[in-house]
Amino acid sequence: MANIRTIRNRIRSVQNTAKVTRAMEMIAASKMRRSQQRLTDSRPYADTISQIIGHITAQSGDLGDDVHPLMEQREVRKIRVVHITPDRGLCGGLNGNLNRNLGRFVAGLELPLDSVIVGRKGRDFASRSGIEVRSLVMDIGDTPTLSDTQDISEVVIEDYRSGTVDEVYVSYSKFMSTVLQVPTIKKLLPVEPIEVEDGNNSGYIYEPNANQVLDSLLPKFVEVQIYQAILENIGSEHSARMVAMSSATDSANEMIQDLTLLMNKVRQASITTELLDIVGGVAALEG
Repeated sequence: MANIRTIRNRIRSVQNTAKVTRAMEMIAASKMRRSQQRLTDSRPYADTISQIIGHITAQSGDLGDDVHPLMEQREVRKIRVVHITPDRGLCGGLNGNLNRNLGRFVAGLELPLDSVIVGRKGRDFASRSGIEVRSLVMDIGDTPTLSDTQDISEVVIEDYRSGTVDEVYVSYSKFMSTVLQVPTIKKLLPVEPIEVEDGNNSGYIYEPNANQVLDSLLPKFVEVQIYQAILENIGSEHSARMVAMSSATDSANEMIQDLTLLMNKVRQASITTELLDIVGGVAALEG
């Protein structure tokens, strides 16, 4: 059985660990609240663009026979995935879930695939899995702006326009709640307009014309979808880290209680042994 000094040193070590995890939990909670606000504020903008594109395409008579390059459906010969992951760990199973979800997606394909990677954990996974990396972005920070993610959008749009890739998907963790983040892969290109109700697809006049409005909106739509996915992933990361650090702190406190109980048992056993030695010595002297 361990001696009291060893157990006391172990308790002190676990207490220090609990202080660190508690501090990390509080930092993650603060960042989570800010990131939640940012992604909540950006959702109406992304939804409104989707609705406008849906209204324009529903009025197909205003568009003529030409299909916008970003909406063109063509034979799929190569696929691209924009894989968004955190740069750091200590966020529970978030990174593993994201990478496994992408791994299952890739395993189900029979076509060539490359990737645009955002985050160090995605880079490590692509390196281990042999996934071709077209572009790599790291250290994007906790509060990126739309301009910070514009380079990613430009690479995706240009390669799709040129025919380098024929479909583009985005892989990220969708923020549902503080304790629930869902790994998600959704199609980004070609843009598939949302369906609008029959009663809501008329009565709009677009100036100078619907085609020019669509030319302006579709690249913005792709940019906003990628930006929104990055914000969702950042919110998921901080939420997962807060929950993971809270669990680590609770586990450390439970370990401290167990070690304290063990130390008390060892101390009691030591006292009992000393008492037995004294009683035995007294009995020997009296005998």
